Amino acid sequence: MKLKTFILLLVIVIAATAIANVIIKRPVCIFGPEEETENIPDKSDLIRLDMPQPNETISSPLTIKGEARGYWFFEADFPVKLLDEKGDLIVLAIAQAKSDWMTENFVPFEATLEFQNPGGGKGTLVLEKDDPSGLPENADELRIPVNFQAATRTIKLYYYNQELDKDESGNISCSRAGLVPLEREIAWSKTPIQDAINILLKGELTEAERAGGITTEYPLEGVSLKGASLNEGVLTLEFNDPNNRTGGGSCRVGILWFQIEATTKQFPEIEQVKFIPEELFQP
Repeated sequence: MKLKTFILLLVIVIAATAIANVIIKRPVCIFGPEEETENIPDKSDLIRLDMPQPNETISSPLTIKGEARGYWFFEADFPVKLLDEKGDLIVLAIAQAKSDWMTENFVPFEATLEFQNPGGGKGTLVLEKDDPSGLPENADELRIPVNFQAATRTIKLYYYNQELDKDESGNISCSRAGLVPLEREIAWSKTPIQDAINILLKGELTEAERAGGITTEYPLEGVSLKGASLNEGVLTLEFNDPNNRTGGGSCRVGILWFQIEATTKQFPEIEQVKFIPEELFQP
């Protein structure tokens, strides 16, 4: 009976030891749902990232914190790269050890990345082991997928208020003096000039703006931006106008012209604006 009891106790001790070993060896840094990180190699015994987490949405400046074995560093630092969706380098930074790195134990590290936001999409954060030997067998890295925050920018759209454009006799001058800049927040893109023009052409004003005397003749039926090119400060805009809605009296077409011209010239690279076809905005 005593032998059976001893064997039972021995089995329990062995089972408990095995369970404890599994728990101890389990990665300390929990990255999130398994389906989001299944392609990330487990390197938690070498380097652990506290922030950002995999698939987190990031923006600039980005703070990186974690801990790595002392031999991941060289001279108390290691390189950190941020890549875009195509794998091209966006920024390179250096992570610094926050305590003595001359150890095989974990050492906390921190880095700050400042970069131009791609305006959305996916990217990769690469934490590279510093390898002064340059030998491939000594190289290592931790790659973490991230998402870029959809960025926005503030632009100005120029509309018209005739009350600001009168001479001493109260006559409307039909000049640039009546232009009024209104700010709009738009999604970041690589074509902000075209974006600004396209929004201007929609002629969208709030009730408060209209109540303040601001007006526009846009939208004009059939008028749309077909193309844009910039060469040595000269912006050439090509429009579709199948119904000849950009013609008319000199006062009207002048203001239509001024609105587009002022909206584009908010961008410092633009010095002059030309239109195609040439008969656009002609009296």
